[in-house]
Amino acid sequence: MTVDEILKARKKKRKILAITIITAIIVIFSSTIFALVNINNEKIIGGISISGIDVSGLTKEEANQKIGEIYKQKTEKEIEIKYKDYQTTINPTLIETNYNVEQAVEEAYQIGKNSNIFINNYNILGTLIGKRNINITMTLNEEIAKQTIQDIGVNLPGLIIESSYSVEEDELIITKGKAGVVINTEKLLIQIKERLNNISSNNTTIEIPVNQKSPEPINIDKIYQEVKKEVQDAYYTKNPFTIYPEVNGIDFDIEAAREQLKEDKEEYIIKLKITKPKKTIEQIGAEAFPDQLATFTTRYDISDVDRTTNLQIACQKINGKVILSGDTFSYNQTLGPRTAAAGYRNGKIYSAGEVIDGIGGGICQISSTLYNTVLMSNLEIVERRNHQFVTSYVPAGRDATVVYGATDFKFKNTRKYPVRIVASAKSGIATVSIYGIKEENEYTFSFNTKTVASIPITTKYEDDPNLPTGTEKIKQKGTNGLKTQTYITKMLNGKTISTTLLSKDTYDAMPRIITRGTGPASTETPQETAPPTTDSQTPQEPQTPETTNKPNTPETEKPSNSSEPQTTP
Repeated sequence: MTVDEILKARKKKRKILAITIITAIIVIFSSTIFALVNINNEKIIGGISISGIDVSGLTKEEANQKIGEIYKQKTEKEIEIKYKDYQTTINPTLIETNYNVEQAVEEAYQIGKNSNIFINNYNILGTLIGKRNINITMTLNEEIAKQTIQDIGVNLPGLIIESSYSVEEDELIITKGKAGVVINTEKLLIQIKERLNNISSNNTTIEIPVNQKSPEPINIDKIYQEVKKEVQDAYYTKNPFTIYPEVNGIDFDIEAAREQLKEDKEEYIIKLKITKPKKTIEQIGAEAFPDQLATFTTRYDISDVDRTTNLQIACQKINGKVILSGDTFSYNQTLGPRTAAAGYRNGKIYSAGEVIDGIGGGICQISSTLYNTVLMSNLEIVERRNHQFVTSYVPAGRDATVVYGATDFKFKNTRKYPVRIVASAKSGIATVSIYGIKEENEYTFSFNTKTVASIPITTKYEDDPNLPTGTEKIKQKGTNGLKTQTYITKMLNGKTISTTLLSKDTYDAMPRIITRGTGPASTETPQETAPPTTDSQTPQEPQTPETTNKPNTPETEKPSNSSEPQTTP
């Protein structure tokens, strides 16, 4: 190679090197500018999708709104499932389905922004050329989902029926089970997750997977262990104070039961031997309930013998009843059906807007008296309704009506210790007290009833052929109705702890009923005629006293001056 050729070669190398260096500088400079521009770019770069949905060029807010709306609609759409003719749905929201949309959007937004210049540029170019999809993480509450599936499972046609037993009075009834299907919870849960994870999934109904299963054989030894009980009298201990309820002794001939189970029957009835305890919880005695927690009284008319009898029966039924801590007392269950065979007599009751005679009339006075005592004993009201009309023995908002089989008065013993009801109806005064053991903080209560609105009475006319034409007679005076709000104030050592709304009550207006004579005219002067009809027959509103549960100050509710009969339910 000549000197000129060597010089030319060197010159060419220098040129190539210079071009390379310049190109590298340009590339580095351009890449730096490109990267810096994308770092400051507030939008997602091109080529990015989330769960197959293109989000290129969107801001985080726009992407969150777009994706979030799609998945919101997905969670609102129920999943249809079926087994044979049985169909139902599962609501994604109720099983706490959640899609982490914000996390996926943040990941999409950070592409090309969260690393060094070269990696960012590589990711940007790679995404533009090869595209990139980000999946959304889906979660659900598996415990709730499984419980939902199990709840659905109890409605499947052809469901397995396990062997069971029940004790009814002095009989043990064993029912043989039947083979059937049981829902495959784990498999169905997987199918539900797949449906929820797939944004583009169709809306076809999922077939509920089931397994065939036979019932467990009847285990008479296990049943015997569960049913057999030794008789136990009720008793209590003082330190610590605990009441132990009575237990009926239960036993049966297990060998005879084994022989009976060898027969191929759907149901087996085994006679039980029941041993009654000598002392029940209601016979423990007052010494186990030393403190009067509250007492409340109402007045009644002793001249109404039948109604008085009903009040006394109701008091006898609830008197001595012990409610253990955590248990619920039912007035209807305790009194039982109001029948003549049970000793109840006719008394005044409300029916179809009128006061009429009916079996058991008056027992609502005892339930209302008990209601007030329960409130002042700091016990929880479970069920209570007001009467149709304002009563005369307690103020509006302080009554509790009952109808056997329909409307009950119930309360729960939320105190630490058992409580005992003491009730009596004597000399025109019905008294209900609750005894127990005082706790560290014993509260007193007062009540305030506000009349929100007054409902005017209406007048109804009835023809009476036994009255001469042209004469009228008042059959029912009627009273205005009320809408009330009753508040209860809780106090400790004379200081108010809280005042809360106890109840909102509506009492209908009792119609004024006037009978008009349609019979033959009489020459005699009518002994009683109805005054001009007005809507101003308004009973004096019962004043709500400030009542407390101080044992030394029994509270007595006097009848209001209402024109409603004293002998209301």
